[in-house]
Amino acid sequence: MIALVRLRLAGFVRTGRALAPVLAGLLALGVLYGGGRARPAEAYGVSAVVLFPVLAWQTKILLDVEPDVQRRLARVVVGPARERAAGLLAALVAGLAVVVVALVLPWPIGGLTPAAGPDGRSALVGVALGLWAHLLALPAAVALGALASRAITRSAGYGVAVLAVGAVGFVVLGLSGSLVPWLVPPVMATARAVTGPVAFGTGLLLTGWAALWSAVALTGYAWGRRTRA
Repeated sequence: MIALVRLRLAGFVRTGRALAPVLAGLLALGVLYGGGRARPAEAYGVSAVVLFPVLAWQTKILLDVEPDVQRRLARVVVGPARERAAGLLAALVAGLAVVVVALVLPWPIGGLTPAAGPDGRSALVGVALGLWAHLLALPAAVALGALASRAITRSAGYGVAVLAVGAVGFVVLGLSGSLVPWLVPPVMATARAVTGPVAFGTGLLLTGWAALWSAVALTGYAWGRRTRA
């Protein structure tokens, strides 16, 4: 399975398909941090929100690089479960690379301040909270991108529609003040939470919410792959 992960990552990079989401992510981060210095926790929380659709798009592109015939051959060789897991693992690895860039890039361009905020939180605490916010967003973004992949939607148009509806719903429902936000991953809720002290119960709730949402979405992906094998 590791060889299959490497094969998919190599295809994603060598075909040049990785360039578009990387440029989109860098552009978004450049706009975000171009306005001046901010405290790490707040800035990283917004960064996770901004990068969520980019990570989902990147996942879709990565999963769509492999031709359908090659994907079916991989299912025969390693089995359906391992073939699906290899694609998702490759998407997670690519997403982690984006997260690392998102955490490191603001410092050399002067987008973050190392000074402690009014609440006394150090920059190190802010970085830790920012890492947590991005790691909550990553699995959910991978799940959304997987649901938009060609193996599920069967066409580029339907895949784009799934991404668009998912991104719009993520924004609209995430901004809602009712119980409806539970239908989307807690990326915006996490961005709001890191602006102040994060209680243990709040952090546990947001982590569980993100894990449950991702698990449900990935279960839907696995079911869709079985029915569309």
